[in-house]
Amino acid sequence: MDEEEERAQEERSVSLEELSQDIEVLCASKAEEFRMIGYEHVVGEEIWSCVSSKYAKSGQPPLYQLVNDILSLKPTAFMNFMTLSAYRGTHF
Repeated sequence: MDEEEERAQEERSVSLEELSQDIEVLCASKAEEFRMIGYEHVVGEEIWSCVSSKYAKSGQPPLYQLVNDILSLKPTAFMNFMTLSAYRGTHF
């Protein structure tokens, strides 16, 4: 691997870290939105579990779809996911 390829690889890994941080911020923001409307114990990790569960079979979607799915998540869909997770015994 030459210097240019190594630099490109490093830039990609940095951007993946930044992407991960940005997704965390989006999930935390959505969790805060839910807390503001009365769902007091929601955290960003639960939001991510709910949204990412849709991609278990199909794989990671494009970034725009991921952002849209987080920001458009409705409390009823989230509560359905949490209820099913409780029945399955899934812990977060």
